[in-house]
Amino acid sequence: MENADLQVLSRLTEWIGSGEKCWLCTVVKTWGSSPRPVGSLLCCNEAGQLAGSLSGGCIEDDLMEKLQQGALATDKPTVHIYGATAEEAERFNLPCGGQLHITIEPFIDKTNLDAMRHIVTRLNNRECVERRVDIANGDMIVEDRERFRNLEFIGNFQNTDAAGTTFLVHTYGPRYQLFLIGGSQVSMYLAEFAQKLDYQVLVCDPRENIIEQWPVEGTQLVSEMPDDAVRKYVDNFSAVIALTHDPRIDDMGLMEALKTDAFFVGAMGSTRTSAKRRERLLMLDLTEEEIARLHAPVGLPIGSKTPAEIAISILAELTAVRTEMKKDAAEPTPLKTATA
Repeated sequence: MENADLQVLSRLTEWIGSGEKCWLCTVVKTWGSSPRPVGSLLCCNEAGQLAGSLSGGCIEDDLMEKLQQGALATDKPTVHIYGATAEEAERFNLPCGGQLHITIEPFIDKTNLDAMRHIVTRLNNRECVERRVDIANGDMIVEDRERFRNLEFIGNFQNTDAAGTTFLVHTYGPRYQLFLIGGSQVSMYLAEFAQKLDYQVLVCDPRENIIEQWPVEGTQLVSEMPDDAVRKYVDNFSAVIALTHDPRIDDMGLMEALKTDAFFVGAMGSTRTSAKRRERLLMLDLTEEEIARLHAPVGLPIGSKTPAEIAISILAELTAVRTEMKKDAAEPTPLKTATA
């Protein structure tokens, strides 16, 4: 499964390449409650085909109608606000007081085709790339970046006619990866739920019979020892979680994962099991500082008992960790993922 940005930008690039008039829409500001975060993307073409989402369905039909009628962004970018009045917010079923500020960029020829292809290539390679757009005239500059940065809208939302004074600066970066050690029942629920949260999920289990019976579609499956797989696939956009209950498998993966730049390393088990695991890891020549990175027992303490509940608790902890990272403006610096 592609991540959301890659899916949208790939479709847009296909349309540009085939000569279809199309638009790229980006949420650049929200006010109050909003159904989608800043940076959310949607692309569409004159035929009414869509990819991505700006509001979960609240405004897409109206936006498409305006574009097809030529009411917005016919030849240069524009900024459109949904929910500017209480009546409009009610009409589009936006949350109370919610507003969405959206840039809409038309692509009417193949001028930017090479630039868009470069962006798609960077995302396929799990690398960052920045797109800077002059809202007044649509001029676009694309540059490679070493790390992810939050979207910036530079200038005045109400006056976007002066060239060189109002810019959209949007960095696209690799999707977060969930690296699961072991194809357990908890792993199955975790993989299914995590994909809904836009994680790329990789399941590693050296037991080939487990991999052969894996039922969740859209995941990458690796049948090799987890320490070898960690070295190949884990970068600092990765969370590694051990779930087999077999120390011979879990510990090997954790031993390598705790030495990487993975933003999260966790292991399932009771408090007593986790204490014994830390003792074993200390015997595997890991430092106390490395072992201190381990989240074990993994998951927020919500009283979870069933596999599905445990999966929810784990994703809740991952969400909390990522929220704190954003507050500290410390999104991880992407490293190019090694390949087999």
